[in-house]
Amino acid sequence: MRRGDFVSAWAISDNVLQERARSGAVCSHLPRHEQFVWNGETLTGRRLFVRCYHGLGDTLQFVRLLAHPRLRAAEITLWVQPALVKLLQTVRGIDRILPLHDGNPGLDYDVDIEIMELPHALRLDLDELPGPMPYIYVPTATPKTLSLRRRIGVCWSAGEWDPRRSLSAGDLRQLGMLSDVRWFSLQFPPATCVLPAAPIASRDIVEMAARMQLLDLIITVDTMTAHLAGALGLPVWLLLPHDPDWRWMVGRDDSPWYPTMRLFRQPTPGDWTTVTEQVREELAHRVH
Repeated sequence: MRRGDFVSAWAISDNVLQERARSGAVCSHLPRHEQFVWNGETLTGRRLFVRCYHGLGDTLQFVRLLAHPRLRAAEITLWVQPALVKLLQTVRGIDRILPLHDGNPGLDYDVDIEIMELPHALRLDLDELPGPMPYIYVPTATPKTLSLRRRIGVCWSAGEWDPRRSLSAGDLRQLGMLSDVRWFSLQFPPATCVLPAAPIASRDIVEMAARMQLLDLIITVDTMTAHLAGALGLPVWLLLPHDPDWRWMVGRDDSPWYPTMRLFRQPTPGDWTTVTEQVREELAHRVH
């Protein structure tokens, strides 16, 4: 997956599932996304239930696949994180959205799958990406107006579960050394920013998305904000650690998932200084 060889990745997954089936192993004790679920067979006349058990960014990245032409089900229900229910109302291919909760979903369906397993079930090929863009639509609260100062949103923390992805306060200050830039904080939930940045995320993700569309550029670490900007088709610069997640691949500064995204990678583990200096130089050329 990191090198873009999706065909080989799906063959490996197929072998794993076939071996599990041949062994006759019971799978009911496994996490739901590792049990025997829909594997890509025809869905004609069948009801598909899609579970979202991972992060908000994961859901935003893969929800596009519910409109894939090979995904033809009688009905598609998305069981999604409550924070995304309102945001995803306009996504094509979804017949019904239910808020995710602990326990049984309480509805009838024929087959189910975890949303991050859709690329394998569809035998997705790299050439099929990114698909129709943008695939999430949110009306802006006010029209975008001309400004002499560039409006740039920044998200610097990816949460505590993987601190390698986050910028320190010192790293963040390096980005704020330019004049003629008006900074906005895209941290969600809102957090104190060391830059003189106005908070842009207030009540929910829908409002955040609407306000993001009024910005000239979004700079973010690997977190939900990056996927939201990409899904909205907004210009976004993504700052990546030296050993990033598989979806960002290797040896490239663009992403097949998001055509409006540019990638900035650490040259060595932990080296955010080089990344922030590169970003600052690029901004200086664009601003002046």
